[in-house]
Amino acid sequence: MEKKLNKRERYKAQLKPIDYYKDFESIDFESLGEGDRFYLQDFGIFNTDFLEDEFTIRIRIPGGRVTAEQFQSIAVIVDEYDLKIILTARSGIQLHNIEADDVLDIHKRINALGVSTWQSFGDNVRNIVTDAYDGRGKYSKIEVYPIVMAMNDYIIENPRYVGMLPRRVSVGISGNSTNVTSFFANDIYFGLAKKNGEFGFNVYMGGKNTEVARPADIFLKEDEVFNFFKAFVEAFYLHGSRYTRSKTRIFHMIEEHGMDSMRAHIQSEYKKDFESAGELILEKAKFSEFHELKDETFGFCYQTDCSRLNAKEIKEIAIFATEHRAEIRFGIDQNIYILGLKEPSSTLKSPTITDTILTCAGNLCPYAVWSIKDDTSYLPLEKINEHQIQVGFSGCAKGCGRHRHTDIGLIGLKTNNFGDTDGGARVFLGAQHTEGKSTARQLFSMVPFVHLNSVVSLVIKLFELSGYKGFEEYSADILNKYSEDFVSIWVLANLETNKSIGLERPQKEKNFEYEKELLRKEFPDLDFWQHVDEDFYPAISYLGKKLWTIEGEDPHYKPKVHRTNFR
Repeated sequence: MEKKLNKRERYKAQLKPIDYYKDFESIDFESLGEGDRFYLQDFGIFNTDFLEDEFTIRIRIPGGRVTAEQFQSIAVIVDEYDLKIILTARSGIQLHNIEADDVLDIHKRINALGVSTWQSFGDNVRNIVTDAYDGRGKYSKIEVYPIVMAMNDYIIENPRYVGMLPRRVSVGISGNSTNVTSFFANDIYFGLAKKNGEFGFNVYMGGKNTEVARPADIFLKEDEVFNFFKAFVEAFYLHGSRYTRSKTRIFHMIEEHGMDSMRAHIQSEYKKDFESAGELILEKAKFSEFHELKDETFGFCYQTDCSRLNAKEIKEIAIFATEHRAEIRFGIDQNIYILGLKEPSSTLKSPTITDTILTCAGNLCPYAVWSIKDDTSYLPLEKINEHQIQVGFSGCAKGCGRHRHTDIGLIGLKTNNFGDTDGGARVFLGAQHTEGKSTARQLFSMVPFVHLNSVVSLVIKLFELSGYKGFEEYSADILNKYSEDFVSIWVLANLETNKSIGLERPQKEKNFEYEKELLRKEFPDLDFWQHVDEDFYPAISYLGKKLWTIEGEDPHYKPKVHRTNFR
């Protein structure tokens, strides 16, 4: 049977996005059709049919670098139109709560600032990201910003590619030997590597918010990256799937045809043989509030309120940077970095202690159920900050909080499985994210929000008992050596008994009988044993409901209609 193009591809076949833009100023933003909403994403404008009076505009900030003047000008627009503003997990900016009558004016004013909204949504190469300390930090070996801008300029307003790729493409590149945050969630990542005594880049492909980019066994010299990027984009344009929408990412192309096929498509456009991969130069490091730079000045990390900003805050940051002749950069950790300070001090005070917590837009996005940024209040923030534990909090399974690429990952979801409670979080643990070795595994399919603090606090307590300094090392050496279900039941058994019994490295990895023996040794008298037969799953379900079912009304979330069906 002949395959049918997906709906978005059918719109592209009827009218290219670049041609749609020719009539941009005549668009009636109060009467949009489905096709309009598809096309407008290619120019940074997002709207849905069920929130038709609310618009979002996304601004791409290549490499996260913005001038103080640009930042302050954006603040003026935010103030004038009473907008909400957040930093994205791709070092960009999103403006929310835009009214239909104001979309065109705001769009024009933003694009006149020397930044662009183009291709920040839709089937495009999205904002290209790098590390906040690119070129200036003590770990920097190659400054990649010129490469980022070359790639960005090649894509922006290129009629062949504007909105015309099979699906979105996320690009990360870093010339640093250690990064503030991992880049392995990108469709393509150029990671610092060394071969024959020369620094360059290893290529990784097929990452996304829920998958790790895989090694392509390709080493590129600094001056080869841009041409490789062009070949990569063209290969995806020509050979990527345009059928089932849910299977059109680079990841699916590699899954279906293999990495060798992907390499062959790129090589056909690149016109040169590839060198095999070099040694990845990437180590884990902790970054403090102030970081000494190569030139003996300092960088200051301003921790945002889970990426939220206000106009007054932006203006203060812009004025401070101007007075100190410092640079402003956005990190993919949703924090703001001010580089070039003569002393490790700042009059700016971060509003929160959430520098290791990444959150999606939450209920500012139509796909998210909860205000994820507010729901971080359920977490033991001081402990998370003390141990610099990486946390990713997404509002839906799309995973914009990169919950599978962190030490502790969360998805906020609705649930009525635990009595009269309206919300909770799916919990993940143990990504080996620094070097992109593995994503986090699911600990619990759902924990009601009112119990989330106790669960995460216990997880951190068990980590503290292990003696490891970093949660990622603890995950690699201990947690991930046990089966997923065993770790779940172990945490539940500790919660049931109010104990904190830690785990040591197992003598047998992921062995059910061995794990059952360990569990029986510490928790012989608990009543979940009647549910343990060939696996732990029924016991997990039983004990979870026993511990977390709420009798009466949830004091935090009161549903509008009383629910009696708790399936």
